[in-house]
Amino acid sequence: MFKPLSMQHVSLWVLNSDAPQASLLLATYGIFTPEKSLAWERDLPETPGDHYAEIFSEANARLNKILEHFGPTPLAGREIEYEDASALPAGPEAPTLAQLQEWDDWLGELWNVASRCEEDKRRIHETLEHNASLLNSLDHFRKLDIDLAWLARPKRFLQTRVGIVPEANIARLSEALELSGFMLEVFDSQEGRAYAVAVGPIGKGSEIRGALDAAGWQEMTLEPELLAHPDKAREALEKASENLRTEAETSETRHRAILGDVDAKLRDVRKGMALAEPYVRISSETLRARGGLALITGWIVERDAERMRKALDVRLSDRYVLQLRPPFKSELDSVPSAVRYPDWLGPFSDLVRNYGIPRYGEFDPTWLFAISFVLMFGMMFGDIGQGLVIAAGSLALRGKARRFRPLFIGAGLSATAFGFAYGSLFGFETVIEPLWVSPLHDPVRMLLAAVWWGVGFITVTQLLTIYNRLAAGMVSRALFDAGGVAGLFLYLGAAAGVYGLASAGKFGAVAAIFSGTGLAAILVWNWMENHGGLAERFLTVIIETFESVIGFFSNTLSFMRVAAFSINHVALALAVFTIADSLGTTGRWITLIIGNIIILGLEGAIVAIQVLRLEYYEGFSRFYSGSGRAFQPLVLRNQHHLKT
Repeated sequence: MFKPLSMQHVSLWVLNSDAPQASLLLATYGIFTPEKSLAWERDLPETPGDHYAEIFSEANARLNKILEHFGPTPLAGREIEYEDASALPAGPEAPTLAQLQEWDDWLGELWNVASRCEEDKRRIHETLEHNASLLNSLDHFRKLDIDLAWLARPKRFLQTRVGIVPEANIARLSEALELSGFMLEVFDSQEGRAYAVAVGPIGKGSEIRGALDAAGWQEMTLEPELLAHPDKAREALEKASENLRTEAETSETRHRAILGDVDAKLRDVRKGMALAEPYVRISSETLRARGGLALITGWIVERDAERMRKALDVRLSDRYVLQLRPPFKSELDSVPSAVRYPDWLGPFSDLVRNYGIPRYGEFDPTWLFAISFVLMFGMMFGDIGQGLVIAAGSLALRGKARRFRPLFIGAGLSATAFGFAYGSLFGFETVIEPLWVSPLHDPVRMLLAAVWWGVGFITVTQLLTIYNRLAAGMVSRALFDAGGVAGLFLYLGAAAGVYGLASAGKFGAVAAIFSGTGLAAILVWNWMENHGGLAERFLTVIIETFESVIGFFSNTLSFMRVAAFSINHVALALAVFTIADSLGTTGRWITLIIGNIIILGLEGAIVAIQVLRLEYYEGFSRFYSGSGRAFQPLVLRNQHHLKT
């Protein structure tokens, strides 16, 4: 609940021939994560799964290309699924190397057929697009009642040129061409462009080139398919396009026929590849062997170990040796962390993971974070009405955002509870009596409460730092460092002394003893930890100790923002009311509604960010390393996990 689950190191010895089945079994349960054991590399030099993985990789690449070609819908269906452990003895077997090779060969042949179908479709599509472009060009020649082949054909005495020119330049170009004996005929116009034919004597091309360029003339090239009378060319193109569409339908029918023929086997291959994948992953990450004996190493949650042993008994009988042990102290930094939470704690765990994953054995702050986050949000955003709106607004969350409903509900209800304490309802401060205090009317009391909240918060984080260091075997640091017991003595003694000065005018002997003992222990510890010349050592110790003392002081004062934002919340509401009271009745209520919406959106987001800042920088940075590695068990793709 407050730290990652206890883990056991797994050493599973099996026959080489049983390694694929053992891998499949481990993935079926989803409770084991493989990890390479460097200690065995010299004694077990063989990697028997390399060829298996190579064939799998090639077959899987071909399968993915084929599924992309055929589409997932025709192949949809239920994948591997087990309801309970009793289904395991009759469950599927891991594919052999020979089966993988057979599937790879078959997938290669199928891809050759599929790629030919794809090439046919691409060719037909490109030709249809080309024909459509030609038909579009042919529309411009619809008013010409001549054979277009004549226009393109060289002539003995005349030259003909077909082109496009801006309509605004037609008159000027026509006059310029007449000087060289040319006639310009416009046969179509569209969007400010004119399609024209220039006819004139042969040998005058160089004389008219300048006039054509000046007018923006663009020469049109007549494709071979257009070299006929426009009506005949259109008829031929439409007939060719119709033939292509018929060919496309025939190709698609052939394509679907191929799909229908391979549907069942393709589904079997997909399932088989999913069954082969666990052995491929284990081969790449941990599997080592010598002769006929293979070793699989990794980690398992301690409470799942017996379940794994029973499953191995069922599937492998006495053909395995299972060795389990707790992690060595030298392995603690690399042990994966397995954490499990109720669904409602999910959004809070996401925010904790945003900072980092708990190291194995380290205190998991998710529960503490959830409680303190909700409380601090309510302290800083206390309002009955706005809190209820936040809680109710969680119902509007859809899709992946629905996961954050518990966070919104918790924050909203906390704001509602503190709204009763502050006597605030949608910014109205006179509707109900505060159960505790109105922040704006007694800001000093609010600031003192925030400081004492900070003292309690930092005390808890200091205790957690001590726990984490003891769990990691750092006993001396847990006792004498500024983050340990000595620091706690210094902090609590100083806090009590400051309180005594403020309330009774004296620091107090007990507070002085506590804070002095803590400070002395920290000075001695820093002196022992630092090395170098006497002056350098003395200066380093003084600076580090002073930094620790200032850190405690500044961290505590940071919590004054809790009071500041609670006062700011009321002040914003007061500003909205001041503006609203200067307007008429209708304008007043419109202003109040809009003002509450702005406060909800803008200040609500700012408060949430400030709470996260306090959690991360004044809390997590003191005790939580977040340097752990998530437990990611080996699982089967598209499989519902085993229910036991």
